[in-house]
Amino acid sequence: MNSQPFPAMPDADDPRPEPPIEPALEECCGNGCDPCIFDTYAAAQRRYRQDLAEWEARQATRRAAP
Repeated sequence: MNSQPFPAMPDADDPRPEPPIEPALEECCGNGCDPCIFDTYAAAQRRYRQDLAEWEARQATRRAAP
């Protein structure tokens, strides 16, 4: 049983990462740009997932600390 009435809130100095905003289909010009706006979005998604995993690990460590 958890002794805290609410889940631990993240510290203000370590905010949860924000996901990137997916571009609309019409934002792509269709000219084969390198990188395409969707390539840039995919890279931002990968970076976000990595940042989120690291953030979650830090939060778990903080919750486990006495």
